[in-house]
Amino acid sequence: MAITFHCEHCGKKIEAPDSAGSKWGKCPACHNKVYVPSSDTGEEIKLAPIDTAELAEQRRLMAETRRIEQEILSEKDEVLDDSAERAVPVYDISDNELTKNIIIYLRLMADGDLEQSERVASSIIHCGKRALKILDGIALSEIPEPELADIPPQILAGLVRTLRTKIR
Repeated sequence: MAITFHCEHCGKKIEAPDSAGSKWGKCPACHNKVYVPSSDTGEEIKLAPIDTAELAEQRRLMAETRRIEQEILSEKDEVLDDSAERAVPVYDISDNELTKNIIIYLRLMADGDLEQSERVASSIIHCGKRALKILDGIALSEIPEPELADIPPQILAGLVRTLRTKIR
């Protein structure tokens, strides 16, 4: 009687003689080293008993983990809701002040003062379409604002694009 098993590498069905049982051999299909199981199939494998106390403790810990995750997620949602309300400005700035802030932002960016420019950008971003309209006016103007006259046109156009992406 032959021992029939499958190669663990290629899955090919292999038949080996009884004398090859419990030994190593080569798969005829893929030539990888395979273990030939013994021909004694009546051998019972002994398994450790299931520890019900450990299983119950594992389930309890998983339930506790899910509960804590849900609490954290609900707290995170509350914080995000509160910050969204605080992010809305309390006052609306005029078009002249918005234009001034945009020019200040562009000047600060051109001078490399990124930290201060981000603070100014935060006062511009919430104005949305109004800010985009002013930026378009600056970008399309043949004569730039006097504060921006020394900035090369290509760099100024790049700075305007950067601010536009922040506003969108």
